Amino acid sequence: MSGIGGTSRPAAAGLLTGKVVLVCGIGPGLGRSLAVRSAQAGADVVLAARTEPRLREVADEVVALGRSALAVPTDVTDESSVSNLVERATETFGRVDALLNSAFVQPPQERLLDTDLDAIRRWNDINVLASVGLIQKLAPALTEVSGAVVLINSMVIRNRLPGFGAYRMNKAALLAAARSLSVELGPLGVRVNSVAPGYIWAEKVRGHFRRLADRRGVSEQQVYDEITAKVDLRRLPTPDEIADAAVFLASDMASGITGQCLDVTCGETHH
Repeated sequence: MSGIGGTSRPAAAGLLTGKVVLVCGIGPGLGRSLAVRSAQAGADVVLAARTEPRLREVADEVVALGRSALAVPTDVTDESSVSNLVERATETFGRVDALLNSAFVQPPQERLLDTDLDAIRRWNDINVLASVGLIQKLAPALTEVSGAVVLINSMVIRNRLPGFGAYRMNKAALLAAARSLSVELGPLGVRVNSVAPGYIWAEKVRGHFRRLADRRGVSEQQVYDEITAKVDLRRLPTPDEIADAAVFLASDMASGITGQCLDVTCGETHH
């Protein structure tokens, strides 16, 4: 597709040198980029997700970059699993300087009027309460080093697209949680910020665009061009671009920034 960034994007070398970063929600797209870009910036990385083979794959990438990696299979909705994650991270490295959390579930696109309330409660457990619970467990370690938290939010809190009612509720609550945690942890020296991407040009969105193209009988390029016609840069951000914003907010370069939400959408939203 036109205008897409590649893997040659330069890394922010040295930005996280000497730091330990815990990345929660390791997946094939953004979660992987958060871990790899942290390692390229000089950090040792703790990786957490449910899927152990994927954790091992990304951990191998981190080690290949010359950094240490600890893979801990974790269910972020289970308190004992989260406690184990924090204990293993602190026992292995002696510290945790930053949390980058991208663990989430995407609710189906449907009217909020038709959405099952029990389903909303389950999604809320993963998309909101799991982040709060993880930060509660990590707060003592982060306080020791004047650390940082970066939560991955979503452009859905800015737009008015139909069918995203439950997800919009979750992400609005996550933003409110981040702001409240910034107020509470700020006096202890811990910063809490958010990054809000929109479409991320990775396999999930590529597959969505392919399905749209097949349904309409047009090319994928046409679908891409139609979507990005409303984006200032006329392209979609890559996982690395989202991850680099999170790395920046986790670094000492952002030492005066807390309680903020940074949109990384190539200009699809303005805030």
